Amino acid sequence: MTDNLSDPTPVPQVWPTLRAHDARALIRFLVEAFGFEETVVYGEGERVEHAQLSWPEGGGIMLGSVKDADQDRWPLRPGTFGAYVVTDHPDELCARARAAGAEITDELTDTEYGSRGFGARDPEGNRWSFGTYRGEPRKA
Repeated sequence: MTDNLSDPTPVPQVWPTLRAHDARALIRFLVEAFGFEETVVYGEGERVEHAQLSWPEGGGIMLGSVKDADQDRWPLRPGTFGAYVVTDHPDELCARARAAGAEITDELTDTEYGSRGFGARDPEGNRWSFGTYRGEPRKA
């Protein structure tokens, strides 16, 4: 299945996931600092059972509040997540992230393989890398 009949690229079916000590605060940060879009959030009070944040340029992530180890079928430690996110606007995104208080861990740079990007850390300690490199084409 594709999201456009003229585009043979499959719609995203891999969803990176993470846990957070304060999932609602992390969601607010990811929306404000990086530009993710809040698609759905399930949970009551401060607890988030499931959230989906969409990336405007395609794909997205899923996250939820950390749970007690004995109650968690998917035990992930908050702050250990890392992701590379493709963007056509790394300079603007870096400025936005910095203005929102993101810790910039790698300043904007151009790589030998043709990407321009930067690295950042969110308040939970997760690492994010944003750049223009779209990966290599799939093999036929």
